[in-house]
Amino acid sequence: MEQATPGILMTPRLKAEIWVAAYLRTVRLHGGFAYLVRRGAEEAGSILLKVEAPGGTATVYSPGYMDGVRTWLRSSGPQPVPATEADSYIQRRLATDPDLWVVEVEDRAGRHFLTEPVEGEETDP
Repeated sequence: MEQATPGILMTPRLKAEIWVAAYLRTVRLHGGFAYLVRRGAEEAGSILLKVEAPGGTATVYSPGYMDGVRTWLRSSGPQPVPATEADSYIQRRLATDPDLWVVEVEDRAGRHFLTEPVEGEETDP
């Protein structure tokens, strides 16, 4: 594991391109539909996930680190927002970070399919 600051171990990072390809496959294997909206920087680009739920709402997730563990944050807020509001958030982020990858997920149940911890969700020990 890489060490960010003395005494704190961090989860090793995959290249964004590899992570996105694996994520797209995972979503499809579990019955969701996911597609790449925007390709960012191959190695260093961060990732935004827009998860659309029925009723025209969406949640935008972005990665962060908590206690050295990659954790997905609800960047659009704790509750789903109108899809147009999620799109506006993504456009604002793209204006300041051209290296971003953007993936959209459509699922009837509004599942995000993330296997890493998500802010505000219980994790199994």
